[in-house]
Amino acid sequence: MSPATPSPTGPWAPLTVDAVADVLAPSGARWWLAGGAALDRWLGAPIRERENIDVSTTAADLEALIAALPPTYSAWAPDGDGVMPLADAAEDADLQPVLIRDDAAEAWVLRVNLEDGAPRAWVYRRDARLQLPWDRAVLDIDGIPTGVPEVQLVWKALRPRPEDDVDKDAVLPRLSEEARHWWERAILTIHPHSSWSIPVRSPMFPARASWNRPQR
Repeated sequence: MSPATPSPTGPWAPLTVDAVADVLAPSGARWWLAGGAALDRWLGAPIRERENIDVSTTAADLEALIAALPPTYSAWAPDGDGVMPLADAAEDADLQPVLIRDDAAEAWVLRVNLEDGAPRAWVYRRDARLQLPWDRAVLDIDGIPTGVPEVQLVWKALRPRPEDDVDKDAVLPRLSEEARHWWERAILTIHPHSSWSIPVRSPMFPARASWNRPQR
């Protein structure tokens, strides 16, 4: 690896949510908070400490989003166990995820996930059967576009880690009836072998009537 190429396991100094918005909003690109950052934003409080911060965008919007970054920021694509400058990646390269680095601070500051979408709907990248209208997939929470929690939990369901279980346990009891049913159908249809599908199938699964989305 060239000395000029940073290590993907190097230090993180994740941007705050407000700083992410300040950086990305001028781009005009479609973007939204994703992963744990989206779950924390939706709940209104952090579930746990997080090492990084994620946003999502579409392939069509990536160029505009990157172009809006501050001059001290650089964008990097996966390259085996390392990274390469995003500009050097092949057109058909898997850009999941794009890492953003503040070169002045010598730290990673943002992770950008590429998701699929049509003009009117978000599409699950792993299985196009799973779709939601954009206004159902991304919420505006106090001016910050935020991926809905049921979608974030579908992403985490493929191979959930113990920390993902913590996120799920904090979020599921707060989902609306509609969101909860959508998530259950998604898990059983798209990720039926996930460990998270077991309680969905169980007759001992808790009654859903008490789960309500918090009012905003």
